[in-house]
Amino acid sequence: MVVILVWVDVIIIAASDMVLTSEAKQMLQERCHMKDLGRLSYFLGIDFEQGDGFVKMNQRGYLSKVLERFEMSDCKPRATPSEQKLEFGSETPCDPRRYREAVGSLVHAMTCTRPEICSVVSGLSQFLSSPLQKHWTAVKHVLRYLKGTLHYELCHRKCDDGLTLVGYRYADWASSAVDGRSTSGYCFSLNKADPLISWKSRKQPTVALSSCEAEYIALPAAVQEGLYLTQLLRNIDEVCGPVVIFEDNQGAMALSKNPVNRQGLKHIVTML
Repeated sequence: MVVILVWVDVIIIAASDMVLTSEAKQMLQERCHMKDLGRLSYFLGIDFEQGDGFVKMNQRGYLSKVLERFEMSDCKPRATPSEQKLEFGSETPCDPRRYREAVGSLVHAMTCTRPEICSVVSGLSQFLSSPLQKHWTAVKHVLRYLKGTLHYELCHRKCDDGLTLVGYRYADWASSAVDGRSTSGYCFSLNKADPLISWKSRKQPTVALSSCEAEYIALPAAVQEGLYLTQLLRNIDEVCGPVVIFEDNQGAMALSKNPVNRQGLKHIVTML
């Protein structure tokens, strides 16, 4: 099994076999500039472990340094990344520089190996200009969660049944108490048993008037990511079947099948 990670202009190859075949190396050298640096073990704060039919990714070392940097090495672990809502605590300002450093460190972990903190870190990133003490309390909650889950990792295993890109998307209607906007996100894996390979959570650009509208607006972003991942897999000579995206809102599913001009959804059909 060969896992190819595309990072900006760098292509990293993690092979579960002891030596990558010369044919595969020749194919990649014809398509892009590359150097053979041997078996991958560490890259940009990510530790890699390779074995027979699997590649594991974790950030235990990086996260331990983050906890030590913000004096949270001996903190009490938490079982969840955040409380149900971020609106708690005092309204007094906190140190903006320290807050930005902490959120930036969490963004790197969220992007690489910790998709479960994506939603809360995306929410905390919206207060970088003028953070309050309640936001710093939420940051420390995430750090306490990471303290108790340093052993979490992504394990990509060899699959003999073929690749089936599976996606899930969600929407949290009117989740922001500041401007009333909803939050939407998605995640994708190569099959239901594999870990995630792509994930994202962000605030929607418009105000949704109903949960159906918020769910329907979130669908195009998931479809776009599914199309991009399909093209990427085909470019590396991987056969990928139809993309399966799971939706749990009956109104959004009915609207996507038949976008009729209903009374409360006329503006959505026109806008999209």
